[in-house]
Amino acid sequence: MKNATLYLLGLLIFWSCTVTVEKDDGKSLTEVPTFDSLLAAETGADAYGMRKYVMAYLKAGPNRDQDSTEAADLQRAHLDNIGRMAEMGKLILAGPFMDDHEVKGIYIFAVETVEEAEELTATDPAIQAGRLIMELHPWYGSAALMKVNELHTQLSKEEI
Repeated sequence: MKNATLYLLGLLIFWSCTVTVEKDDGKSLTEVPTFDSLLAAETGADAYGMRKYVMAYLKAGPNRDQDSTEAADLQRAHLDNIGRMAEMGKLILAGPFMDDHEVKGIYIFAVETVEEAEELTATDPAIQAGRLIMELHPWYGSAALMKVNELHTQLSKEEI
């Protein structure tokens, strides 16, 4: 009886992990998700589907007294630098926080070391001007993030 219960429990777990896909003719087909070794290699995934990154917290810097024109010019240069690092494949995710606190935004770099992220950070005009500072931390997250920029281009009508 115990073996039958374990068998049924295993079957239920297996069944709950399947995906139902509706075909064009309206019929459904049940498929089991499968590991994609090519995608894992492309994204640098380990056996858990994860990889190393460096997370950056963009914080308010000591020099924030620029006039509105200079601040706008620095922001434009900052955004252009974000685009450049994304095109290089080094910056995977970036964005501002939508409240008014010390931490202004985040970057997630697809690099192995904090030192590599520091080099990239040093290219940011807002960092160079002291308007922003970066706090960098090694981070372990889903390798699926490597596909965010590709998906983002399919979702955005206009560039920032």
